[in-house]
Amino acid sequence: MKDNRREFIKRAGKYTAGGIFLGSGLTLLNACGAGQGTAKEGADDVETKSIATTPFFKISLAQWSLHNSFFSGKLDNLDFAAKAKNDFGINAVEYVNQFFADKAKDQEYLAEMKKRAADLGVTNVLIMIDREGHLGSTNDDERKQAVENHYKWVEAAKFLGCHSIRVNAAGEGTEEEVASAAVDGLGSLAEFAKDHNINIIVENHGGYSSNGQWLSGVLSQVNMDNAGSLPDFGNFCIKNESTMVDGKETWSCVEEYDRYKGVKELMPFAKGVSAKTHNFNEAGIEVETDYKKMLQIVKDAGYTGYVGVEYEGQVLSEDEGIKATKKLLESVGTELNTTA
Repeated sequence: MKDNRREFIKRAGKYTAGGIFLGSGLTLLNACGAGQGTAKEGADDVETKSIATTPFFKISLAQWSLHNSFFSGKLDNLDFAAKAKNDFGINAVEYVNQFFADKAKDQEYLAEMKKRAADLGVTNVLIMIDREGHLGSTNDDERKQAVENHYKWVEAAKFLGCHSIRVNAAGEGTEEEVASAAVDGLGSLAEFAKDHNINIIVENHGGYSSNGQWLSGVLSQVNMDNAGSLPDFGNFCIKNESTMVDGKETWSCVEEYDRYKGVKELMPFAKGVSAKTHNFNEAGIEVETDYKKMLQIVKDAGYTGYVGVEYEGQVLSEDEGIKATKKLLESVGTELNTTA
């Protein structure tokens, strides 16, 4: 298909005088009888179609897609930007704090991260923050400590040139109790981050936060310009159960929120989007999420920012899974960007 398209463009380029203009979005003028009458005679019958050559969004790479390689030591955090650019042709990255957990205040290390990305022309988009406490804790002291634990990551994100840190709105208690606590925790952190021009964005990441209505309600109550969401296409499991299989504990989802409904509810607050993938069929289509339906929801929300590749499958290797996800995003995103 790509070869046919290139051949078409090559041929069409020879006939720009005949009413075909080739630009960043190809505009084709196809008038009935064109070339037989004058331009004026055919003008009223001209049909215009804009054919996009790129998706309606930008693509970034979530570091978690390579978590096995980082945890095993096969990859080093400092090499992430180069890996994204050189192996996948992706020019924007989303870091995970677990892979440089003790470096948040190490200015020399952060400067090296920043330099390596800048030298490659790679944009630092955000840092995903885990293991720093529950921002939705119903214990006031624990919640306050969790908020303060995130301060260093706000400052690190600012130094690296990121626009956001991704946080979690976890807590124990009733829906109402955790919601109230999360509003306080997220609001307090967003107030601190505001002075650093950093967004605090919450991912649907298990528990109450995987209920789109619950999380959108929390963000509505926080009601701050720099507090938003990071809708993840696949993280809508509200309740897990563990079982022992061959002596190993395995988890399975027993209650799941409708992912399309959830993303639609979270998109009004979105300052990032996470394109989760697991398994692909032979045609390169993700089998658990209807990407055309999902990306249409993203497009309808007017979102044109970064969509992060986040592959978590077990069949394809990490590298192949990232490539498959990127290809799917490019294909569907470009198709949806084509308008008549």
